[in-house]
Amino acid sequence: MITDLIPSREAEAQALRARREELQGLEAEVALREPELIRLQTELLQFERVYLSVVGNRYDDLAAIEREIARLQGLDVGDDEPSGEAGEAGSLADDAVGCGQNRFHSDRLKKLYREVARKFHPDLVQCEIERHHRHQLMVEANHAYEAGAEDRLNELLQAGETLEAVSDSAMSAEMILLLRRISEAKSLLAGMADDTARIQTSELFKLMRRVQAADTLGDNILNDLVSQVDRQIRKAKNRLEHLRELVIVTADGAA
Repeated sequence: MITDLIPSREAEAQALRARREELQGLEAEVALREPELIRLQTELLQFERVYLSVVGNRYDDLAAIEREIARLQGLDVGDDEPSGEAGEAGSLADDAVGCGQNRFHSDRLKKLYREVARKFHPDLVQCEIERHHRHQLMVEANHAYEAGAEDRLNELLQAGETLEAVSDSAMSAEMILLLRRISEAKSLLAGMADDTARIQTSELFKLMRRVQAADTLGDNILNDLVSQVDRQIRKAKNRLEHLRELVIVTADGAA
């Protein structure tokens, strides 16, 4: 009977070594990608602040002049509804802050989140190791929900269901823990890849890269934008003054 157990133990030992190596590789990749994502987020945030401080206020001024022009022309324009290029500036800033995230969660996303919480909430188990694992799952699920990342919630749900099935098997506690940590690392990597993709496809990021490329050639795109908006402001002010003069002339004629 003892000899019958030896091949099984050797096979499990080999499997454990393979999983340890897999986990080590995944954690190394996480350690490599995480600082890069943080650097990217920080770089974009700094650029957004510069952009808004240099160009953003001018777009606000232009929007205010255009609203006054519309008012004099008898058009109904709300103060909270920027128009023209000012509106584009606002949407650009929103894109940077949200990185493409949804402001409102869909019913499908809410249902998916509730399903994850129902299956993997830490309070559903007594084992401290299991509670810690479920806590990590829920932290990741909360981040995914706030970001509106439906794909990531699906990944967490699938990973949790797989691990739930594994827990019912005859595997060793170490193997189960390794599989869970591997699943968490893969989910974390997938989340970082999604975040990176959202940043790199945002309009603000594309503008930042254009500005950086122009800087290497000695050009300053932000200064060009400032000059362009300043010209638009001057033209808008001229239109506004002309309209005010017409209003005065019309009022004098009526009197």
